[in-house]
Amino acid sequence: MPTQITTFALRPTVLAAAIALHGVSALAQTAPTTANAATDTGITLSTVTVSADASAEGLPKPFAGGQVARGARIGVLGNQDTMETPFSFTAYTHDLILDQQARSIGDVLQNDPGVRLTRGYGNFQQAYIIRGFPVYSDDVTYNGLYGLVPRQYTASEFIERVEVFRGANTFLSGGGSGGAAAAGGGVGGLINVVPKRAPNEPLNRITFGVESGGQLSVGADIARRFGPDQSSGVRLNVARRDGDLAVDGENQKLNVAGVGLDWRSRNVRLSADAGFQENYGTAIRPSVYSPAAATTPIAAAPDASRNFAQPWTFGNSRDAFGTLRGEWDINDRITAWAAIGARHGEEQNSLANPTLTSAAGDTSTYRFDNHRKEVALTGEVGARASFSTGSVGHTVTVAANGYGLKERNGSAFSNFAGFAGNLYSPVSVPPPPANFFANGSMTAPTTINETQTASLAVSDTLSFLQDTLLLTLGARHQKMDTTDYDPNSGAVTAAYSQSRTSPVGGVVFKLNRNVSVYGNYIEGLIKGATITPLGGTPTNLKPYAARQTEIGAKYEAGTLGASVSYFTIRKSSAFLAFGNVPGEYGQESRGLEFNVYGEAARGLRLLGGLTLLDAKQVNSQVAANNGKNIVGVPDYQLNLGADWDVPGVRGLAVDGRVIRTGKQYANASNTQSIPAWTRFDLGARYLIEAGGKPVTLRARVENLFDKSYWASAGGYPGQSYLVLGQPRTFVLSASIDF
Repeated sequence: MPTQITTFALRPTVLAAAIALHGVSALAQTAPTTANAATDTGITLSTVTVSADASAEGLPKPFAGGQVARGARIGVLGNQDTMETPFSFTAYTHDLILDQQARSIGDVLQNDPGVRLTRGYGNFQQAYIIRGFPVYSDDVTYNGLYGLVPRQYTASEFIERVEVFRGANTFLSGGGSGGAAAAGGGVGGLINVVPKRAPNEPLNRITFGVESGGQLSVGADIARRFGPDQSSGVRLNVARRDGDLAVDGENQKLNVAGVGLDWRSRNVRLSADAGFQENYGTAIRPSVYSPAAATTPIAAAPDASRNFAQPWTFGNSRDAFGTLRGEWDINDRITAWAAIGARHGEEQNSLANPTLTSAAGDTSTYRFDNHRKEVALTGEVGARASFSTGSVGHTVTVAANGYGLKERNGSAFSNFAGFAGNLYSPVSVPPPPANFFANGSMTAPTTINETQTASLAVSDTLSFLQDTLLLTLGARHQKMDTTDYDPNSGAVTAAYSQSRTSPVGGVVFKLNRNVSVYGNYIEGLIKGATITPLGGTPTNLKPYAARQTEIGAKYEAGTLGASVSYFTIRKSSAFLAFGNVPGEYGQESRGLEFNVYGEAARGLRLLGGLTLLDAKQVNSQVAANNGKNIVGVPDYQLNLGADWDVPGVRGLAVDGRVIRTGKQYANASNTQSIPAWTRFDLGARYLIEAGGKPVTLRARVENLFDKSYWASAGGYPGQSYLVLGQPRTFVLSASIDF
């Protein structure tokens, strides 16, 4: 069976490799982005025009203010302009990442009113709640391919842009791990990371930094283009972070190395990326499981700087990944492309997540160790053709995707009776032996799961009335296969093989050059349950469709942009009801999203918005829970950021951001909750000249008033766990261009 699975997963990848090796390749044209500096400073950094992501059109240009872009990669449809796309998305630029000193994908997404940061269940994995549904870092794409970014945490040094697509996306993305995930990752949204490319001008940048707790960092970003027409490029990024963090006792060591290569000719573009990341954390403050008893209130959040982690706990991960992408203009109307990617990841953890037993902060904790290895292979091939039938224009896209993941894991537990503690008065205990219960080998993890998906997508974007009316119609047929193994015996415990066709429809009408209205119907795909009635035979249910409908409007005029959208998403799952009768339960999310971006006035940049959410339980296994709120989903989310060039002080800019999140329920019966919270962040940057070289000094304080709060109450369906917000954190850095 393993051989069959690997072959199946590799079919699209092998095809992509064959095409790429024959010269079908990708690098995008150039799109300008100005290096970070306050306007009218009197000091000029060279303009860096960054090559893009494997499309002839190139990376979408930054919008006014430089914090977001005018478009983004919309899955299989490729790079799309904001005003011409029937979906909601935002692309955060490298300038924003640098100016805010973002350390990870999660830091970048703190700017998005439609996203809230949480953690994976029982570990330190960054996870994101979008439109009321979890999106895990497993479901983040790297230059359009699934399964390649490090699973727990992705450092910002790899990133040119972070693109956030809001809503169901199976047709657009091919599903990847998200489409096949039993938890339904990817239903609420999609996150794509755009890798760095060499700019047109030489780049030599070294950055030194320090943050609260004493952690030091150093990084280098070096790029060159070669050849008489600068057709070849290389960009190298390396970084090291080491030291204690703002939470007492936390320590992180991070090593990052990434290289991006590209080459282009008149009709062929080729790009390749390789990355390596080691992330070692000790005594990282864990998540807290909420009380099992529905009548026990949630304890008040302890001091944000306090660490109730045991000193012997750790979470270590190491990832190596790479991609190759190619694009070939067959003629002026037909373009073909291919892409392949692979990742090898390894994680080792010793965790001790406390469970609250009283409102006074008393806890019970046991030890959980695990050792995990993963190998992911992914690929895509496709073609796009443009033509007309009479007065109607067509852009037809055909693409095939393949994804394969092999997971090995070993785990061990201490006695589940655990040891007592308290969040407000934590006490260190010797590590209890993890010999009470074990699954597989901790030294040589055994295979526990093999997953593969394969899909074919076809779409046509029709244009009417001289491109005033755009209609997109399409469908993706996807096959999902998973095999689960007993970690001790290696025997197959479950096998799943099902397929489904997911349609899409979207329409955009341009009222004028500044206003577009749009609507869409699109689905998310979730692996169906395996139902085993008492004394019966296991039955694989068909994949579930999460159905989304959305309407909205977009506005861009001059230097200011805004959007508003209303959506509904309904997702189903299955359970075995009383009497061995299969039943369905699910979630329905409805919401209003408002977003604003750009320059409100010269030198004043705005970024933020408001999301109103109504996420309810539908057809619950417990009838009394029908209509009650989904765990960990607030009723509202507000983000507002402003970045301002200080008049009269050359080179100085300041920024501020407020994040407000509504009340969240911590159990399905809605008898436990955490209160709403507000966080304020401030930053400043100062561009000076030293020895004839530009130097950018940056300072930032996050959680300005040192607010202690529970930031989230869940992130995995059916599970409730609390994540304490970070304390006040100072971050300082100096970037030298030479």
